[in-house]
Amino acid sequence: MYDFAVVGVGPPGARFARRAAERGHDVVAFERGEIGKPLACSGHVSLDVWAYVPEAARERLHENDVYGARFHTDGPGSDAHEFYYTDRPVSNAIDRVELDKTLARAAADAGADVRDGHTVTAVREGAESVELDVRSADGDETVTARMVAGCDGPRSRVRDQLALPEPEEFLHGVLAFDPEPDHDDYVDVHLTVPGFFAWRIPRGEAGVEYGLAATPTESGDVAARFDDFVADYGVAERIERRCSGLIPIGPPERVTATRGFLLGDAAGMTKPFTGGGILYGMTAADVAAETVDPTDPATLDAFEDAWRDELGRDIALGKLVRKGYDAPELVQKTGMKLFAGEIGVHMDRPSTLFSREQLSALFRR
Repeated sequence: MYDFAVVGVGPPGARFARRAAERGHDVVAFERGEIGKPLACSGHVSLDVWAYVPEAARERLHENDVYGARFHTDGPGSDAHEFYYTDRPVSNAIDRVELDKTLARAAADAGADVRDGHTVTAVREGAESVELDVRSADGDETVTARMVAGCDGPRSRVRDQLALPEPEEFLHGVLAFDPEPDHDDYVDVHLTVPGFFAWRIPRGEAGVEYGLAATPTESGDVAARFDDFVADYGVAERIERRCSGLIPIGPPERVTATRGFLLGDAAGMTKPFTGGGILYGMTAADVAAETVDPTDPATLDAFEDAWRDELGRDIALGKLVRKGYDAPELVQKTGMKLFAGEIGVHMDRPSTLFSREQLSALFRR
């Protein structure tokens, strides 16, 4: 019997598998398809990501340095924007597929049994263990573990099987790529989509990532909005590798069951103001590895408290930031002008709006 069965080998699942294995636990991790595919997440990340990958992988993953952002209240046809910048990189564009593969290899190197091409079709909790029905090209099998970690995305099968609540809401996102190289230092953010925004991310020799996400009430025309967005940028004919998916926003009141817990998108552990969840999911994965004892279900309560202590404040502040996306344009422009110029804000932590670095940047203007 395994100590942990991990379902889903994206960044949160791979990170938890690695950290749990490093602590001496027997871990098996299942990914239903090829690790890293299909792509369903942006490749724009804070510099903190490098603390989670082997140093030797950095050159392979890195695509471009980002020094700030241009925020627009209108479409690509206008030059009007507010400019946020620093004199050093604040984030990176990375190879998102290769990130997943790198993290999965790190988990395997730590001793986790990582299996791609394995689909978990059912999960059954018992008093002493959990059983997983697993299907692969080699046939069906039943795997027993003391606990299960559901890291299987916004439409989590583990969440459903454990009867855990869904995240507060789901956005519908679309992204695609222009292969034309672009080494620009800044990303573009357009506050022109109901409930969220559209973006343009230069990725060096890898080209440019374009994306857009909207609230469920607007989901019916997200694809059309995206088509208009890339057309306005004049790149519609070059767009390739288009993909879409759900973006969970807002963790539910509970992400733990009797012998299971959720991480990452399955738990709604994302930034409400960007939809990104790589760093939040891996942060919670580290917390889980430190607090959850597979032989003691009572430790799930400790995990529930600990991850919320770690991320709860930034998630709550992120919800407030997001409210500004639908504010009247005059309010948006006034708010953006207040913070425009040199910045000291961490892209994953809205609480740094009140940091010494941000206040120093404001006073230097």
